[in-house]
Amino acid sequence: MEPIILASSSPRRQEILQLLNIPFIVHPADCDETVPDTLPPREIPEAIATKKVRSVMQALSAQEIPWILGADTMILTDEGKLLGKPDGQDEAFAMISSLQGKSHEVITGLALYNGSIHDVACRTSINKVTVAPMSAEEIEWYVETGEWHGAAGAYRVQGLMSCFIKKIEGSESSVMGLPIFELYDMLKEQGYSLIS
Repeated sequence: MEPIILASSSPRRQEILQLLNIPFIVHPADCDETVPDTLPPREIPEAIATKKVRSVMQALSAQEIPWILGADTMILTDEGKLLGKPDGQDEAFAMISSLQGKSHEVITGLALYNGSIHDVACRTSINKVTVAPMSAEEIEWYVETGEWHGAAGAYRVQGLMSCFIKKIEGSESSVMGLPIFELYDMLKEQGYSLIS
């Protein structure tokens, strides 16, 4: 199998690629993640994932690139507010406070560049997560663990936050940041076989 360039430094995404036995090279994208205000919220992660792929394409333009994978995850609250990664502890506390006792959507956008046809294919996975009611003390305890660093919505479903995740409707791997079903389907469609 050809190695895939992963346009992300996310340990979770790396773990999922390792689980699938996909060889990869980490090359985090360095790009502006702003998108037009007119874009519907559920389309934003896919647009950012595409920007990440194009940023890595530009950075490696002198080389022949077989595959680049970009992903982006965001939280859409039941009030219609998009949450990305918190800037600090206070914002992490505010994000968890806004999610506790409610359901929200976890939206992960994927972009896959196929160097043989010079094309970027995209997919979006939308899943619903319900967080149990949490006391201010529980939120403070969780935030103090630091687990929220670099996580959309200030939590990681596979960590200590699982104490408060009441229900996941959809794909757990997508909530972790890399939907396995969509990724496998895209790779298969593009002629990248995991079955040797």
